Amino acid sequence: MTNQHLPHTDSIQELAAFWDSHDLTAFEDQLEEVAEPVFERETVVQIRLQPKDVDAIKAVAKAKGMDYADLIREWVLENVQTA
Repeated sequence: MTNQHLPHTDSIQELAAFWDSHDLTAFEDQLEEVAEPVFERETVVQIRLQPKDVDAIKAVAKAKGMDYADLIREWVLENVQTA
């Protein structure tokens, strides 16, 4: 039996760090089987843009110091939330 407890977090980074330094068998008494997925994967959506439009988006993203795909995602989410 262990005195340590499993972390209560949704952070994948924290969980990864925890399991990098712990052995699963030390926590067998605290584990439970789940029937449904715990983490949902994001859906990847492909969009077609003209090269000049991609270049313009990349320029805006660079000026903001971010990845152009993240900028597109931000724009889409802003518009979905206001709809």
